[in-house]
Amino acid sequence: MAIFRNGTVLDHDSWTVVAAGAPVPAEGDIIIALADFIAQRDALLGRVGPVGVAVEAGEELDDIVGDLPRLVLVALRFPKYTDGRSYSKARLLRERHRYGGELRAVGDVLHDQIPLMLRCGFDSLEVTHEPTLRALREGRVRGVTVHYQTSAREGREAAPNPARRWLRAS
Repeated sequence: MAIFRNGTVLDHDSWTVVAAGAPVPAEGDIIIALADFIAQRDALLGRVGPVGVAVEAGEELDDIVGDLPRLVLVALRFPKYTDGRSYSKARLLRERHRYGGELRAVGDVLHDQIPLMLRCGFDSLEVTHEPTLRALREGRVRGVTVHYQTSAREGREAAPNPARRWLRAS
């Protein structure tokens, strides 16, 4: 598994993904399933080491909104290329809930999705697709410079043409 963060592909990560229902390590950076986090909330937030929560595409954010200031990472799953629910969750976390921690896309992360994922507020991407990893390592993933919608990451962008105020340039 490789992580794409800040324009760089990292072949290792400090975060350990805890399998659903598995014992939680006493120390270290962990990512735990949403249901397990809810069941063990007090113990997890009191442990040594950062805690991240993995949210499946069909799960709601409501149960963790109050805990967001104490969560270092939220991992949003993309179960398949055509499932866009995690894009919406990313925008909600950044804009409505003002989540400032690391937002990670996991699952079916492919080359064509990356510019939109970054615009929706993702900081890091877990990439397993070899052609996508190769494109990232070679710097072949390019963003779109003119948009109709503002970015969750960049805030307000400038309108490139006063006659077309709805366009945004990044």
